[in-house]
Amino acid sequence: MNRSLILGAALSSLVVLAAVISFLWTPANVESMAIAQRLKPPSPAHWLGTDHFGRDLASMIMVGARTSLAVALVAVGIGMGLGVPLGLAAAARAGGWLDELISRGNDLIFAFPSLVIAILITAILGAGAVNAIIAIGIFNIPVFARLTRGAALSLWKRDFILAARVAGKSRTRISVEHILPNLTNLLIVQGTIQFSLGILAEAGLSYVGLGAQPPIPSWGRMLADAQTMVALAPHVALVPGLAIVLTVLGLNLLGDGLRDQLDPKLRVMRS
Repeated sequence: MNRSLILGAALSSLVVLAAVISFLWTPANVESMAIAQRLKPPSPAHWLGTDHFGRDLASMIMVGARTSLAVALVAVGIGMGLGVPLGLAAAARAGGWLDELISRGNDLIFAFPSLVIAILITAILGAGAVNAIIAIGIFNIPVFARLTRGAALSLWKRDFILAARVAGKSRTRISVEHILPNLTNLLIVQGTIQFSLGILAEAGLSYVGLGAQPPIPSWGRMLADAQTMVALAPHVALVPGLAIVLTVLGLNLLGDGLRDQLDPKLRVMRS
């Protein structure tokens, strides 16, 4: 029994379920303010309490989950959709000018911290969820490109690839028909890891005011709003903080579990 996979899947499913339910129902309207109910602790009326505007924290967490998951999912999709083809192309032309160009481009992006790049891009393009997606997605491109290139290079030396080349198949066709299917498991695991990092990046951008803008709830902005009220109402900061921690923990456990499950060598070592 893979405990990491089960626990990670359970935590991740809980967050996804909350996000899906928020489309249909939330305990209260996230845009409804009730100053008389501000900073109320958890109660039957407000399961997780209220914030400094009297808004229901449970509702904001549910809608915030929707925002975080959407931004991270699309950003990972951008990174995978562009990075994987670039990595395959670089591996297919290993040592050539295309490989060198792609590799140096990856090094250039990796020379800067991911959050700094995201802040720079959103500062240029403007704050908002769409620009946050672009910023996070751009950093994901070299991550998948480098991973794909490294794994594909080892496959190009395998006998079944040599047989395909002898059969007259082009490098592009070999990359699509033989290399890519053998990288699927690796890309799924990396995608899960990048998904959790994307949620952290979205929270960080929202924390500094460059992510999703009001009235759209965001876990990072909820933390930023609560930082001056920790002593007065600690639940206002604890609730979004725990939401981020549990989501990232769940996705990391899911990624570890998938890696163990999909890698035959690790399965043998654990058995």
